Amino acid sequence: MRKNKASHKIDISILALDDDPIMTSTLQAYFERSGYQVDTANDPWKAIQKVQTGHYDILLLDFLMTPICGDQVVTEIRKFNREIFIVLLTGHKSMAPPIRTIRQLDIQGYYEKSDRFDQLELLVESCVKSIRQMRTIRSYQHGLSAIMDALPQVYHLQSTSQMAEEILEALSRLFSCTGCFLILAGPREGTGNKKQIYTRGQVQENQLAMEQNPTVSPGEGVLSSRLYDAEQQYAGTLCVLLDSPPRYEQTQLFEVFAKQVSAAIQNSALHSLVNTQNRQLSRAYQYLGDSYTEMISAIRLMVDAKDTYTRGHSDRVSYLAQHIAQELGKDDSFCERVRMAGLFHDIGKMAVPDRILLKPGALTDEEYAVIKRHPEDGAHILSAFSLFRNLAPAVRAHHERVDGRGYPDGLKGEEIPLEARIIAVADAFDAMLSDRQYRKGMSLSTVIQELEKGKGHQFDPPAADALLRLIQKKGEQRVSDFMKEHTHPSDECTFFQTGTGNNPLDPQ
Repeated sequence: MRKNKASHKIDISILALDDDPIMTSTLQAYFERSGYQVDTANDPWKAIQKVQTGHYDILLLDFLMTPICGDQVVTEIRKFNREIFIVLLTGHKSMAPPIRTIRQLDIQGYYEKSDRFDQLELLVESCVKSIRQMRTIRSYQHGLSAIMDALPQVYHLQSTSQMAEEILEALSRLFSCTGCFLILAGPREGTGNKKQIYTRGQVQENQLAMEQNPTVSPGEGVLSSRLYDAEQQYAGTLCVLLDSPPRYEQTQLFEVFAKQVSAAIQNSALHSLVNTQNRQLSRAYQYLGDSYTEMISAIRLMVDAKDTYTRGHSDRVSYLAQHIAQELGKDDSFCERVRMAGLFHDIGKMAVPDRILLKPGALTDEEYAVIKRHPEDGAHILSAFSLFRNLAPAVRAHHERVDGRGYPDGLKGEEIPLEARIIAVADAFDAMLSDRQYRKGMSLSTVIQELEKGKGHQFDPPAADALLRLIQKKGEQRVSDFMKEHTHPSDECTFFQTGTGNNPLDPQ
């Protein structure tokens, strides 16, 4: 028995299937001592029915069974469930199915039976890590989607009390909290107006005192934030009361929502004074724009957090793609769409396990196949948000090649959206120029040769030529130095813009 056995319940459910009742009972006793929820089955067909009607995260099943073997069980289950993690148990390694079969059936591993379960427990723990990563990703996706759905009603011009009710209703749906409250500060001192308090659910008098020192408390079931107006003056307090300590993704989502609430409150107040407060109304729109940008940045940073080695890559691709589009003479709306799609082109990598994404050596064919799914996963994630749905086709197609040998759909030529063809050039340029875990970056002269060589095969010729013209205008050495020095070009990279000589890449 491993020393770090869990003494508490683990939110992972296991189904153990073996036609030997002694084996399933042993597995159940072993993993229940570790805190897992374990169910058993000795009939393969009944096990298939259990998976179909119940919820299980992991399936441990024997290979040699009657009336059907383990691989047939997996085939039946994969017809309706692609998410359950499966570990195959064999009496002897020679009895296991071929590796090709294991890959085709999407089996996470197999275990050779013995009187010790240490190796099997390691396999299960590896599955648990992947399951929790996927839960976190889904939680982010569902949470951000819920925020986006709630914002139109929150931003709708209405009375303060109506807006407060909409905010608390959105919080209740987003966090399934035991209670929440919103405190709005009255106008500046001397006006005689008092603060307004709005509550929902179970809120105690002493909890309202958190207005004086609102904070996110990791050890308690509390998420709280002060709200500020455009002039950074205190505007109120937003608080959620949970029945357990907040998870990391809940904290991140709450911070995003709190900023949106700050903007919405200010927007409502300024619109009520529209005839006499035009200057403040202008600031409100700017504040809304900043909040929107922060939300975009939050999503991008989720992608960057997966792979610190390539941090800033999406920013540079976005910047390069926007300027390629401008060089091609595209209008502002097209250039902005390319810029946004460039920011999100690798968002699908959130679904790639860290053991693959951060692997320092060469990938296996199976691992490369997982990586190659990120354009489809990225398009799927963006399609969940109506605000970003128009970016999904470009994200899905950014690894297509004009000769039809790309992925995921094997599109060729003008079948590939122009936005994707532009992003593909910017993506390849930055990737070749940058250091990666498995290789050093190329010199700019070598990258230029690769761009020339790939025109008409990998790259769209007009898009590649546009980037080459931009490089020629500034000079190879200055571009190379500048790209390597700036991790986040979106913040300060202006080497394609016409400047006054202050930028190190502007003409001296």
